[in-house]
Amino acid sequence: MLTQVSSPKCIKEEHKGIANLLAFALIPLSGFATDIYLPSLPSMAATLQVSNIQVQLTLTLFLISYGVTQLFIGSILDSFGRYKISLWGLIIFALASVAIANTHNIYVIYLMRIVHGITVGAIVVSKRAYFIDLFSGEQLKHYLSLFSIIWSTGPIIAPFVGGYLQTSFGWESNFYFLALFAAIMAVLEYIFSGETLRLYSDFNIKKIGGIYAGMITTSSFTLGLAMIGLAYSMVMIYNMTGPFIIEHELHLSPVVSGYGSLILGFAWLVGGFVGKATINKPFFKRISLNIALQVVFVTAMLFSIQFVSGLYSLIFFAFIIHVGAGFTFNNFFTYCLSRFPKNAGIASGLSGGINYVIVSFLSYGIVFFLPAKDEFNLGYSYAVLILASVLVMFVLKSRKEGLD
Repeated sequence: MLTQVSSPKCIKEEHKGIANLLAFALIPLSGFATDIYLPSLPSMAATLQVSNIQVQLTLTLFLISYGVTQLFIGSILDSFGRYKISLWGLIIFALASVAIANTHNIYVIYLMRIVHGITVGAIVVSKRAYFIDLFSGEQLKHYLSLFSIIWSTGPIIAPFVGGYLQTSFGWESNFYFLALFAAIMAVLEYIFSGETLRLYSDFNIKKIGGIYAGMITTSSFTLGLAMIGLAYSMVMIYNMTGPFIIEHELHLSPVVSGYGSLILGFAWLVGGFVGKATINKPFFKRISLNIALQVVFVTAMLFSIQFVSGLYSLIFFAFIIHVGAGFTFNNFFTYCLSRFPKNAGIASGLSGGINYVIVSFLSYGIVFFLPAKDEFNLGYSYAVLILASVLVMFVLKSRKEGLD
């Protein structure tokens, strides 16, 4: 049952433009929360006197809590609204960031990263649903196709900033930066934003469970989420291993590591733009061509390492593979978000949540068996994910449900 509710604080007409910009600015928050301290991972491991895998677990715990939160937060947002939950999420996120910056206890950091994942999950899902609340038709499709492009600003900007913060002030400065960003956004949200949900769903567990079941049993939706997870896992694998390869194996600085992540963030952006530009082309043809190119380049990467390896070859092959990952993500994410417009919060939460659950387990599992040792292991990690994408595409090809 849907109920019309008079919101205590709606967006004023003259503030809608600014509110749209604020919503877009918060979509990359998940990327900022992971990527800004990537160049600091080796330094954190040394300062906290823990192993590489222990400090990498701070990323994994964020991803798991972020993903699991998205699985359930959508129904809460559809029943109780977006605005207040998002605003309180920003405030708690800022406080957790300050707590991380002021402790050298890895277990406190683990707990605060879980808090980060929960709050960012609530914020990002509410902002994705924000656009579905306010727009429809081609305008909505346009905004949804921008999501992965806007999100990619996080991986582009965050490690670049983080590399300089690490070199100048140490790893703690990354979390002070996150706290300041969240505090500023909370103030701006309070001034300019407001509630966008007009029809509130009854919080009926049985009914909500039926909606979840209906979405998950739609095979094209579920397989699309698998493709999203595989695509983003390619990015996360590099995030977890690249800084160690560059700083430990190649003996270069955190600033160089930050530049490398910036370049690969730009690769994701390029893939998103190409995905948006070709969104009206035949679906399977463009996705199949993209994955075929990824197979070619990961094979070339593994072959060429035997003769030449180093920073430039690492970044070159990772760049091409990440362009393909961004392309895949853009196409499938746009589809999954727009598949169930009447339950935008739940669809948004499931799309993001299952993605990050897949990413967290895949990336940590692959890094565990193929540690951040050298370019060979990174190439093998890419190969595993690309071959899995090929298998999912074969299944999708036989079960087309409105994808073309």
